[in-house]
Amino acid sequence: MRDISLRALDVLASADVVAAEDTRTTAPMLTHYGIAANRLMALHQHNERGTAEKVIALLAQGQSVALVSDAGTPAVSDPGALLVEAVRAAGYRVIPIPGANAALAALSAAGLPAPHFLFYGFLPNKSAARCSALQDLATQSCTLVFYEAPHRILECVADLQAVFGGERQIVLAREITKMFESIHRCTLAEAMGWLNADPNNQRGEFVLLVSGAAAQQEGLDAEAERILTLLLKELPLKQAVQLAVQVTGMGRNELYQRALELKEQG
Repeated sequence: MRDISLRALDVLASADVVAAEDTRTTAPMLTHYGIAANRLMALHQHNERGTAEKVIALLAQGQSVALVSDAGTPAVSDPGALLVEAVRAAGYRVIPIPGANAALAALSAAGLPAPHFLFYGFLPNKSAARCSALQDLATQSCTLVFYEAPHRILECVADLQAVFGGERQIVLAREITKMFESIHRCTLAEAMGWLNADPNNQRGEFVLLVSGAAAQQEGLDAEAERILTLLLKELPLKQAVQLAVQVTGMGRNELYQRALELKEQG
């Protein structure tokens, strides 16, 4: 309630209708700030498409509509994207009001120095699909940002360690901006121990920030170097490089350049 901006309060006070993810959550906030709560309409993940038509009808009548989610920012791992798409397609203006966002708040307090980050949001619920998604992210060098629910936190962290290994840093940011906020940084190998050390560590909504993959060293790895060296002993340079590309899967230019160097070295 205290994180809302003055501009957001001005918009909520002036809007003809407030579309809320949960009217039971938004109504007390409006009342607290002296804003009439009798202009609320529900817009959540189960009714968003149908409610979008109602919102567009209101806009067609010249009314203004404000959109809020329970916490965080609408359309960022929250309802709202379908409504925004429909409103823009109907030719009406959409004005963003900057506000609370757990991912950015956690990132600012994480102390992970990577200059780039990738916001993924919620991973798949099932372990197999979750691991598959993580495999696709395993080589990313930027900080990876995930959301996770308390009932899946143990399974999720276990899969993070299984796919990424135990050496990467993880920041477990829990209940950001709320009464029981905590921000803990450790290695992935240590994360399960921290979560299990206290049942309270598993409660609340999580932002998980994982350091990116270490930068790959330039040049060939030891195995590719060995294969190329052996081939050069038996084949002409061009054929050796062509076969090395097929065996190692590495780029031809890199292998060709190294082959020339090896030839010069005798």
